[in-house]
Amino acid sequence: MNQFNDVIVSQWNSNAITESYDALNHRELFEITYHTCNSVSMRCISIKLSQDEDKGGSRAIMYSQKKKFFLIEALDDFLKITMYFNEGNADRLFNEIHPTIKTRKEKWSSKEPAVKSQILKTCIVQRKLDECANLVMTKDIARKVYFAIGDARESAAVVPMFMEAEGASLVQLALNKWMESAQRLEQEKQFPDSHVPGLLKNLMQIKKWILNLLTTQFDK
Repeated sequence: MNQFNDVIVSQWNSNAITESYDALNHRELFEITYHTCNSVSMRCISIKLSQDEDKGGSRAIMYSQKKKFFLIEALDDFLKITMYFNEGNADRLFNEIHPTIKTRKEKWSSKEPAVKSQILKTCIVQRKLDECANLVMTKDIARKVYFAIGDARESAAVVPMFMEAEGASLVQLALNKWMESAQRLEQEKQFPDSHVPGLLKNLMQIKKWILNLLTTQFDK
C-alpha cells in the first residue's frame, strides 16, 4: 500500500472512466465493477466498504500480474475506475471493462429482487476469497487466515445459488479442510510457508469456479 500511495499514484501512467449509478444503488454498481475487473490472476490488496448501500465510500485497489493497478471508487454521484500502468496501454479499461459494466447494468435492472440478493451475497464470498489470498501472500498471521477462510465458507453456506451449483460441495470440502489445518497452527504466528502453495492453489481453483458462477449470473 505504501508503494501504491507513494509511487504508483504519482509516477505511473493512468487512465480513468466514470459510470453513473442510474437505477442501481452504490453497492450494486460497485459489486458489478469489482467482479468485471477481477480475474483469477488479479489480487485485491485493499478494500473498504461503505456501511450504507445508497452512499459512496466503497473503495478497492486491485493488482494485475500484467503490472496494472485498478482503483475502484464508489463516489457519491458516480463510480470511478482508475487504471495505473507503467508500460503498454489501458485498452482493456475502455474496450472491455467499461462496455461490460454498461451491459451488466442494463441486465441487472431486469433481474428479480431475490436473484439480485443471491448474486450480491455470492459477491461477498468472492471478496472473502480475495481477502484470504492476500493475507496468505503478505504472510499475515494464521489467525487472520483462519477467520478469512471461515468467513468465506459461512458466507457461501447461506446462499442457495452458491450451494446448489455444480461443484459447490467440493468447494466447501476444500474450505473445511483448510480451516481445520489453519486451526491447528500457532494462531499469532505467521502463516507457515510450507502451507502457502497448497492453500493458494486451492483458493485459485475456487476463485475460478466462483468467477464463472458470477459471470453466468450477471450475464443472464
